Amino acid sequence: MPFENLNNSHYQATEKSAILTALSTLEKTLAPKYRNLNPEERKKYGSINEQNKLIVNKVLDYRVNTPELSAPDVDWVEFQADYDSRDFLQKVMTRLQNMQDSLNNNKILHDFDNYHAALTDYGYSQYKAGTKVGGFENKVTEIGQFFSRTGINNTGETPIPPVEQ
Repeated sequence: MPFENLNNSHYQATEKSAILTALSTLEKTLAPKYRNLNPEERKKYGSINEQNKLIVNKVLDYRVNTPELSAPDVDWVEFQADYDSRDFLQKVMTRLQNMQDSLNNNKILHDFDNYHAALTDYGYSQYKAGTKVGGFENKVTEIGQFFSRTGINNTGETPIPPVEQ
């Protein structure tokens, strides 16, 4: 067979429901803490780079180990709360990114399977249209409109040609 199912691990209805419920719970829990920044604010506040994270970490280290060297003008309770929140969010974001990467990999395999099955079906339809079996000529015409006539599709990639049997 010219096509293989690269990912035949499918989600059951109960799994889909549990995942969507968990996502809803997560969204509802996080939403009150969201702060929307406009593009100007994002640029103004930015994100601290690795070098600046080292500064923050070193200041915290001094605060913990030698608090008498800490500036009295800094709200150290707020500093620690910001640090803890930032650390927590970074860990959550890393886990979410790992899940997104894994989900994307699974989706890619399902997309690949669907596309190649569709090409197989199109090739079969071309064959049947050639034998003048009713309905297949129209199907081939309708599906055929999605194939580039120049050999290059809109993404600039060379498309996989229709399967002919």
